[in-house]
Amino acid sequence: MKFLLYNLFGGLIMLAAVIGLYVVTAQHGPGTFDFREIVAGVASGRYGIDPAVFKALFLGFMFAFAVKAPLWPFHRWLPDAAVESTPATAVLMMAVMDKVGTFGMLRYCLQLFPDASTYFRPLIVTLAIIGVIYGAVVAIGQTDIMRLIAYTSISHFGFIIAGIFVMTTQGQSGSTLYMLNHGLSTAAVFLIAGFLISRHGSRSIADYGGVQKVAPILAGTFLVSAMATLSLPGLAPFVSEFLVLLGTYNRYWLAAAFGVTALVLSAIYMLWLYQRVMTGPVAKGNERIGDLVPREMIVVAPLIALLLVLGSTPNRCSTSSTPRSRTP
Repeated sequence: MKFLLYNLFGGLIMLAAVIGLYVVTAQHGPGTFDFREIVAGVASGRYGIDPAVFKALFLGFMFAFAVKAPLWPFHRWLPDAAVESTPATAVLMMAVMDKVGTFGMLRYCLQLFPDASTYFRPLIVTLAIIGVIYGAVVAIGQTDIMRLIAYTSISHFGFIIAGIFVMTTQGQSGSTLYMLNHGLSTAAVFLIAGFLISRHGSRSIADYGGVQKVAPILAGTFLVSAMATLSLPGLAPFVSEFLVLLGTYNRYWLAAAFGVTALVLSAIYMLWLYQRVMTGPVAKGNERIGDLVPREMIVVAPLIALLLVLGSTPNRCSTSSTPRSRTP
């Protein structure tokens, strides 16, 4: 319910901004919703109106995308949605649907409102970095597997949004690649966590232990996906996160320093999760946990393979991931 309410409210705000944008175009010729025509008009200065109007319209678009992404502090719906939904639905929300928000920022906010994007850049990058740290810190204190993974996504989306709005080539290229890599790693870790929970029946981390002894393939795939989540070198997310941090450093070195701090925190919560769930003596009730069956391997194997392949050959994606946008 919270997911629907947040996104409905954000959609209504954006609808009002879209109508406002049409009104602006109608004041300088035939009104239009055509994206390319509006972008060309903005670039040529055809819509010579008060910059405050464009700032207000930008905020309408940005609010909707910030809720969808989500950007701190508009993230409150995400952990509850992850816990209350099935693993398959959680994968759809975290790995696919949330990218609509970051894609919208890159495609619409920056191109329709370049001056407003530059004006609000320091604020948005600050909120994004707060989200990076916040997601990592709160994840460390979680006792629910699915909720912990959800908070890691909040941290990762902070990196993506920061990379977009620092408006450097490295940052935006890294963010574009990060959208793909985050989708792969998050889908893998959510699916494997879902397989584990369906076997045991509990989401509490305290109820697990020693799973690698009874389900080594499940534990191995979880380890790879967990290492991808914390951007271990050699796995796909590493290059994208490195590019985001490099691009951020070139514009705001202090923000990049806080981002590096979050990498240390991410290692803490993911290694702690793996240690509590997979290692040690087999906890009571875990003896019956079975390993991955062929149909589950078929689902997970392509994700693991892509994380490994893209991590070892990042140029195949990074050479084509640089968006064309205005970089002041």
